[in-house]
Amino acid sequence: MSTAVSPLAPTDVPAMPEIAGVRLATAAAGIRYKGRTDVLLAVMDEGTTVAGVFTKSKCPSAPVEWCRAKLKRGQARALVVNSGNANAFTGKTGKQSTALTAQIAAKAVGCTVNDIFLASTGVIGEPLDATKFDGVLAQLNETAVPGDWMSAARAIMTTDTFPKVATATVKLGKASVTINGMAKGAGMIMPDMATMLSFVFTDAPLSSAVLQSLLKSGVEDTFNAVTIDGDTSTSDTLLAFATGAAAANGAPKITRASDPRLKAFAKAFYEVLADLSEQVARDGEGARKLVEVVVEGATTKASARKIAMSIANSPLVKTAIAGEDANWGRVVMAVGKAGQPADRDKLSISFNGIRVAKSGARDPSYNETEVSEAMKAPKVQIKVALGLGKGRDRVLTCDLTKEYVAINGDYRS
Repeated sequence: MSTAVSPLAPTDVPAMPEIAGVRLATAAAGIRYKGRTDVLLAVMDEGTTVAGVFTKSKCPSAPVEWCRAKLKRGQARALVVNSGNANAFTGKTGKQSTALTAQIAAKAVGCTVNDIFLASTGVIGEPLDATKFDGVLAQLNETAVPGDWMSAARAIMTTDTFPKVATATVKLGKASVTINGMAKGAGMIMPDMATMLSFVFTDAPLSSAVLQSLLKSGVEDTFNAVTIDGDTSTSDTLLAFATGAAAANGAPKITRASDPRLKAFAKAFYEVLADLSEQVARDGEGARKLVEVVVEGATTKASARKIAMSIANSPLVKTAIAGEDANWGRVVMAVGKAGQPADRDKLSISFNGIRVAKSGARDPSYNETEVSEAMKAPKVQIKVALGLGKGRDRVLTCDLTKEYVAINGDYRS
C-alpha cells in the first residue's frame, strides 16, 4: 500500500452516517501486512437481504465461488473481508480456507454459515491461513459498532492510496433511507461486472430480487465503464445488503423492481456506484491524471463502448496523456483497431474541448500552444466523434506512468 496519496483523490470526503442494522469492526490479523488493519467484519441484523455481481474471470477466487453459492438464499448476517491475500488459484486449500473462515464467523455472530459472505484481495496464488481469524472475528463481533465506515474502507485497501466511500440519503415513501458504499481497487482493473471489491449497505426494506436488479443495471455504466490497465481481477466482487430497518420508520417494503416508489432510491443507488467507480479511476496505480473517454456518433452504444475501451486501454494513449502530449494519432490507432464500424474520413477528435482533428485530418485551426496548456489539467477528456449514428458511451481511466511499473514490478515479492 502506497504512503503517498494520489493527487487525484477527492478533496471532500463525506461524513458517513450510521446504517441501522449494520455494525462494523476491523483488526490486524497479520494476513500479510504488518502494522495495519487487514480484516473487516460487518455484522447485519436478522432479515437483511443481499445481492451480488462478480467477476466473469474463468479463474475466480475461492471467496467468489463461495458467495455465488450462498447468494441464492438472498439472506445475510455477516461479511468478512481480508486484504493482503486474494485466496485465488489456491486449489482445495482455498476452498477449505473459505469454509473455515465462514465457520469461525458464523460461530462468532451466531448464525448459519449460509448467511456469511466473504471477500479477499491481495496476492494471487498464496495460501490463506484462515486460522488467523480464529478469536479475531469473535472479538470483532463484540466490539463492532455502527458508523465506523472510514476504518472499514481502510482495512480492505491494498495498493490503494486512499479509502473510497460514498453516501446518499433519499426518500422511500415518506421515510428517509440511507445508502452507504465503500470500495477498493487501484490496479488489475477492468471489472466486466462490478469492481475489485465494493460493498453497499442500506436500511431500505428491499427484497433480494430488487437489490439484484439495481446492481445489474447500476454497474453497467459505472464500474463496468472503468479501466485502469485492462486486466480483470480474479476476485471482483460487489455485494449489496439491505437491512430493512427503515420499515420501522414507515418505509414501504419493495418487492418489485418496477415499483414506482423505487425511482428516487434507484437514482441515488446509481449515484453511489458512480461515485465509487470514479474514485477507483482516480486512484489508479501511479495515476496523475483522470481520463474521460467519450465516443459519440457510433452505430450503437455497444459499439461506442468497445471503441472507448480500446482507447482507454491503449498504453500508447495513456502514456501520451502522462506526458501531456495531445497525440491524436494514437487515438486514431485505437479507434481503428477496435473492430467496430468507423470511417477514417469522418473522424473528429478533441482533447479537453479543443478539436485537434476533423474529417480525418488535423484540424486547420490546431494550435499547439493552446492544446499543450489544456493537457496540463488533472482531468483530460478525449472526445471522438465518428459521424455514423447516434450511439454514445463514456468510460473512465487514468494515465500510465513510471510509478505503475514500479508498483507492479515487485508486488508479490
